[in-house]
Amino acid sequence: MTSKSEWFGPQPPAGARPDDTVILNEAPDGSVSVPDGADATVPLPMSSATAIIPAARQAPPQERIETPPPPPSPPRKKRKWLVAASVVALLGAGAAGSAAYVTTGDIPRGVEVLGLSLGALTLAEAEKALRDHVAARSAQPARVRLDGKDVTVPAESVGLAFDVPATVDAAATSGVRFFGTKSIPPAVRVDEAKLTAALRKQLNTERVTVRRPAIAFRGVEPVVAYGKPGLDLDGGLAAERVIAAWPTGGVADVPLTTRTPVMAREQVDALVDEVAKPAVAAPVTVTVGAKSLVLTPAAIAKGLVFRADSTGRLTPAIDATRLRTAGATEFRKVETAAKPASVRLQDGKPQVVAGTPGRLVDVTKLGPELLKVLPATGSREVTGVLATAESETSVADVTKLGIKEKVSTFTTYFTGGRNAPRSQNIITVAKAVDGAVVQPGATFSLNKHTGERNYAKGYKDAPVIVGGVLEPGVGGGASQFTTTLFNAAYYAGLEDVEHKPHSFYFSRYPAVIEATIFYPTLDLKFKNTTPYGVLIDTATTGRSVTVTLWSTKVYDSVKTVYGPKRNRTSPPTVQREAGPRCIATSGLPGFTQDAWRVIRKDGQEVEREKFTWRYDPEPRFVCGGTE
Repeated sequence: MTSKSEWFGPQPPAGARPDDTVILNEAPDGSVSVPDGADATVPLPMSSATAIIPAARQAPPQERIETPPPPPSPPRKKRKWLVAASVVALLGAGAAGSAAYVTTGDIPRGVEVLGLSLGALTLAEAEKALRDHVAARSAQPARVRLDGKDVTVPAESVGLAFDVPATVDAAATSGVRFFGTKSIPPAVRVDEAKLTAALRKQLNTERVTVRRPAIAFRGVEPVVAYGKPGLDLDGGLAAERVIAAWPTGGVADVPLTTRTPVMAREQVDALVDEVAKPAVAAPVTVTVGAKSLVLTPAAIAKGLVFRADSTGRLTPAIDATRLRTAGATEFRKVETAAKPASVRLQDGKPQVVAGTPGRLVDVTKLGPELLKVLPATGSREVTGVLATAESETSVADVTKLGIKEKVSTFTTYFTGGRNAPRSQNIITVAKAVDGAVVQPGATFSLNKHTGERNYAKGYKDAPVIVGGVLEPGVGGGASQFTTTLFNAAYYAGLEDVEHKPHSFYFSRYPAVIEATIFYPTLDLKFKNTTPYGVLIDTATTGRSVTVTLWSTKVYDSVKTVYGPKRNRTSPPTVQREAGPRCIATSGLPGFTQDAWRVIRKDGQEVEREKFTWRYDPEPRFVCGGTE
């Protein structure tokens, strides 16, 4: 509305309007504007009433005759503000003060996050305050109602965390306000892949009915499975709902959704024809420097995989681990294996020896090169590069094993000299075991360590017990080493896992505390129950084999206490057909005996373990003829 007055008496200064009155117009955005000639645009709060502010300068009292008011104006949607012009400067000052009030600090006043007011704080202050505020919440797991089942997911395992800097940035740019508060949702990050994997582990797999397409190989023949619509976990939806619910401790409702694999049958078939089949149609030559290796179709089929993403789209890829395993023999032609750090005896004492790095084909870089040529037919060649491969066992790893002193040693004796077939077998198996290290908590298996003892490994025919009869067999004599190793482990106080004494007693072995071996049915196993590594050191002469174990001593002593022999039996006489398989013997009596392993530590007996064995009488074998 407008108002008009007339002055009687002294006139206003030249250029001034009567009563210095101005009319401020309200704009649609809630601001009011000063007509031409006024000072500024002044933001004012909207009101349902017209505000009339008296002018700062009043005229001298005069008799004033007001003219009749004009007829009413037509109705308008918005009112205008009538303000005294002399107050414009004051309003400008007030507006400046208001602006200063609401913009103090980096965060506008009235801004809050999770109930914490951040208004008027600097960015640094806001970050610290918010970080303290959400510290307890950050440790809380995500609560999820997964397909109707309540589960929890540890926040740290899926990368679920508050992004404090991003939240504060959002608060700082949220806009200035004069009244009220504005709540800013916290920024939260999560590893969608890890979250999806974690939820799948707790999902009833029978409820997942979607089938993604798949391409695999049976030998070198591609095998196809086509996709099928069905229920599945939507990782994106799960992440979105967990992010929304977790900050306030709410439960994220994550249902299964119906999904359809994006690849149709025709697209899967095209991938088979264009990639899978040509990939295994011919070998690929890999040139590495001046050397080369050949990846056969069988090796390619092992290394080539088709991975389906969450939408069911297949993508060919090279599985580096599978390819290296399948092509191990070929890769070795161009590679140098890394040598691990080890412990060896030098000058009669264990010394840690540093390993050396190897040079291996970089299969990760080779993969993309292979994918380029696999769809091609005919001769195919790619270039490979070698990468340095550090040993998996470092000097520090070996040092912490604590292999520093002799903890047990045992020697057995044999006849025939160093060149006898039986002696050669003892020497061969001793060399195969020399330098082995048994890690703390590990179980050593002699059969597993040496593998089958056959002619290819240098073993010879010598007498073995087969079905209660002595006859030549490959590796005869390995039992003598087995007995020697068993006793070294026994007197080191290591745990007996598996051993079996001979069926006949031989005076070269201690009764009961001895062991035989036969691949693969009879084995010697013992477990390192100490917190230190155990080094197996073997040595042979023309008449003896010795096994010494090096570690850190745990026990004061380990001794054997024997009981008397009982249930003695005499050897029978057995006639055998003369020939190379018959070995004549004079026979030995049988008996039963007990033996106790007594272990002392810190001056006290800590273990007494009983061993018992019954020996059959060894027959007096007569080869051919009659007695």
